[in-house]
Amino acid sequence: MSERYGVRTLHIGSETVQSAMRISKPLDLELSYTRSMMGFLLFAPPPREVLMIGLGGGSLAKFVYHRLPATRVRAVEVSPQVVAIARQYFHVPPNDARFEILVADGAEYATRKNVTADVLIVDGYDADAHAEELASRDFYAACRECLKEGGTLVVNLWGGDKSFATLLQRIESAFDGAVLCLPAERPGNIIVFGFRSDPGSFEWNRIDAEARRMESELGLEFPKFVDALKKMNRHDERLLYTRSDRATNRARGFP
Repeated sequence: MSERYGVRTLHIGSETVQSAMRISKPLDLELSYTRSMMGFLLFAPPPREVLMIGLGGGSLAKFVYHRLPATRVRAVEVSPQVVAIARQYFHVPPNDARFEILVADGAEYATRKNVTADVLIVDGYDADAHAEELASRDFYAACRECLKEGGTLVVNLWGGDKSFATLLQRIESAFDGAVLCLPAERPGNIIVFGFRSDPGSFEWNRIDAEARRMESELGLEFPKFVDALKKMNRHDERLLYTRSDRATNRARGFP
């Protein structure tokens, strides 16, 4: 861990910041990419069950738990040391009826037949790259299977990763192309949403209205998320389309 300018950060095996918490505001989302991951709320009502694979400092788990009071949160973390640090230094709450942290292999956990969720959030990095076991074709297929009808996968990717195009294509394959990309405000992170049931398209008017409402309710920059969606996804003046085509693929950086 390190602290600078009132911000406590978590590092796992390198200088890369894995999680951050402003000490004076421990329940806020300090990093822009974590705020962008909450963009799934633009497309569906608050979920009843959120499953997270990869805990880090627990910023997202805390935020969902405290700001979405009707949502049950389960987080799966492979390292008991990370769980201990998150609870001791990053204000992650103890388990209760709505909040649970499990020490387990997230890739294996996603394949269990009794595991279901409305939203599945995957943020699994080791010291230098996306954890391989959380980036395979089989893993993304398992993610789709454990989502309930209408559910959403949320994955944090690094746009500069040499494997970015491959990982995005794997997610698109698992979700039959029903995928959207949201570049975070700070360049580098790209959030990928995969839809269990292909919604076809979304009307900008509805998304804009939802963004204004969610900004007021949660204090996150949802209108900026809407603008960012236009950078990497097929759309016209009226609609945002989930299914990619050749032009979208070229814009995302692969043929």
